[in-house]
Formats: sequence, structure tokens, C-alpha cells
Amino acid sequence: MSKSTQPPESELANAAESAGNRIDQGAERVKQATSEAVAKTKQAVDHAADRVEEGLHRATDKAADTANRAADKAADLGERGREWCDETMDRADAWLDEARDYVRRKPVQAVAIALGAGWLLGRVLRR
Repeated sequence: MSKSTQPPESELANAAESAGNRIDQGAERVKQATSEAVAKTKQAVDHAADRVEEGLHRATDKAADTANRAADKAADLGERGREWCDETMDRADAWLDEARDYVRRKPVQAVAIALGAGWLLGRVLRR
């Protein structure tokens, strides 16, 4: 009796091998799909990170520029304040020099003016 079919053990081995091959192929497809998904996700994250980094650089540059302008303005205002103070001090010194010269030239008149100003100031402050 010759049968043209294979014995059941052989069929099982072939079926197991065939199933194993299909599983291996499926696993390979899943592995490829996962790798592609990871690569696409990495690319998208890298792109987003680049955009965020560019935005941060722009914001930092803008903030630095604003800070520099504010510092320049503050320095300018400080310089103007120093100039005004120096001018005021020079004017006060000039007035004081004029008053000293006046007292040296006309001492009696200066004492009379000082007495009159003192008396007037005393009257005003008493009220």
C-alpha cells in the first residue's frame, strides 16, 4: 500500500514550519513598521525641537536687544543728569562768587541788605 500523502508527523512539521515562516514574516513586517513609525516620530520631534529652538533664539535676541536699548537710554539719561548737575553747581558757584565780590566791594551795603532780609524773613515766619 503505497500512499502518496505524507505521514501525519511530516505534515505537522511542514505546517509548523509554514506557520513559523508566516510568523517570522509578520514579525519582520511589524518590526519594519515600528522602525518606520519611530523614525517618522523622531523626525517630527526633531523638527518641532528645531522650531522651538529657533523661536527661543529669536525671543532671546529680542530680549537682549530691548535690554541693550534700555541700558543705552539709562546711560544717556544718567549722562544728561550729570551734565545738568554740573551746570547747576557751576551756576551756584558763580552766584556765590558774585555775592562774595559784592560784599568785598560794598561791605556796609551788604550788611544793611542782610539785616533787612533777616528782619523781613522773621516777620514772614512769625505768621
